[in-house]
Amino acid sequence: MPDNNSDKDTETERPHNETDKTEEPLSDTETETPEEPASEEKTDTKLPDGFVYLKEFLPEARFDIRYATTHNFTGQIVDGYLSDNVCLTIEAAEALKKASEYLKEQGYGILIYDAYRPKRAVEFFIEWGKQPEDYSTKDEFYPSFTKEYLFNNGYLARRSAHSRGSTVDLTLFYLDTGELVDMGSPYDFLDTISNHGTDKITEQQTRNRNILKEAMKKAGFKELRTEWWHYTLVNEPYPDTYFDFVIE
Repeated sequence: MPDNNSDKDTETERPHNETDKTEEPLSDTETETPEEPASEEKTDTKLPDGFVYLKEFLPEARFDIRYATTHNFTGQIVDGYLSDNVCLTIEAAEALKKASEYLKEQGYGILIYDAYRPKRAVEFFIEWGKQPEDYSTKDEFYPSFTKEYLFNNGYLARRSAHSRGSTVDLTLFYLDTGELVDMGSPYDFLDTISNHGTDKITEQQTRNRNILKEAMKKAGFKELRTEWWHYTLVNEPYPDTYFDFVIE
């Protein structure tokens, strides 16, 4: 999903919806993305100054950009994802590289699921939420909840921290085998089991999440309480700007 996270002691927001300068939950009557000052939006098709492509900047990482495929909670390629390229602000990319180096020393690599996300992608999620229940994706991504619940409880929102360009969704893999590290729940699994601090996973799975969290925090990121995979740069360069350039 877009953003949903509950940090482990830091943020109190949901994955695809962050309220702390990130995403704002939608009410039953407020389903349209309101107009915002042009100064808060950057719409284009080119990579703006201040951003870098991660596949070039961080070649040691692996990538599985779900929103550029149909393997996501919408079951569709998401608006704004014209390719499986992925980008971040330079500051966030540099911090992520530090985290990757810390993790490499421990025998781990990073696999990135998402980073910068165009505003139009968030609007696509909102439109998806207005459609009838999609049972082809529900079982895999949000089996316990309805679409209405996702919107009313912060899993989906009008804005996403990802659109500011300094938020990344990621997991770990073992460098010696290439196998993904067991985090207790899949990426974008919209349920309380994905929360930091949940008692629904094993001690080893908790330790695995903490390995990622400690490296990311050491590099300057903060976690989202409700999504173990979601991290935002604390000192992000564009805290009030939501970009909308497409990913090519």
